[in-house]
Amino acid sequence: MSELAHTRAELAAARGRLTGRVGVVMTMGALHEGHEALIRAAREQADRVLVTIFVNPLQFGPGEDFDRYPRTIETDLEICRRAGADLVFAPSAAQMYPGGEPGVRVSPGPLGDDLEGSSRPGFFHGVLTVVLKLLHLTRPDLAFFGEKDFQQLALIRQMVADLDVPVEIVGVPTVREPDGLALSSRNRYLASDQRVAALSLSAALRAGAEAAEAGSDGGAVLAAAHRAFAAGDPATKLDYLVLTDPALEPGPVVGPARLLVAAWVGDVRLIDNAAIRLDPRP
Repeated sequence: MSELAHTRAELAAARGRLTGRVGVVMTMGALHEGHEALIRAAREQADRVLVTIFVNPLQFGPGEDFDRYPRTIETDLEICRRAGADLVFAPSAAQMYPGGEPGVRVSPGPLGDDLEGSSRPGFFHGVLTVVLKLLHLTRPDLAFFGEKDFQQLALIRQMVADLDVPVEIVGVPTVREPDGLALSSRNRYLASDQRVAALSLSAALRAGAEAAEAGSDGGAVLAAAHRAFAAGDPATKLDYLVLTDPALEPGPVVGPARLLVAAWVGDVRLIDNAAIRLDPRP
């Protein structure tokens, strides 16, 4: 049975009883098989596993879905228990931000204004601030994050390196439905026809990956991905579809690369990405 802590004091006491290498998995709840994969990965690489469940208000902008974001704590706790979590920290906003919204937040730097940051201004300030606070509160040796939120993962790695936070960041591959749709807590908002339309994202990534495997250069890979997306359901509106290196740095890409896509399906915004490799032309 996973131990449950709601307050900072309860967390500190329970954390003191965890021995060996501790891994943390940070979530906003509404857990699914993707989160289970994170917890299992932590279980395999750490001696003890701590899961946080907190719907962070700092990363929701005006008009976004903070109020309707699903809160399913009982189901979440059962998933944590089943996946092998030793401790769950599920704080209130007052516990996380006892003085109200913090006046000082972590700046993500230039990358925080690109891609997701361009579509959701201030989003990464909220993400990095809560991640840093939770790293301080949970004091893990390892922290596990899904590759589906690839830009977030890259920024967390940069923050930990730049601010000398003594933790190892571990990326865990995206978990998908059998038809290729990336698992997301927001998938539950999709109607049945929207669920089908959302496959345009994974179809674009698959087409780009196939072009890369066939030896195409970056321009042809990106063009193939755009064609596949455009051939999908017109109800899916593209936000961005880009090809970049694994660190999301600008410039020509050779070798390991990443295709990233974001799109609206009705009023639900979804993201996805895929690793590819671009071999240099002889």
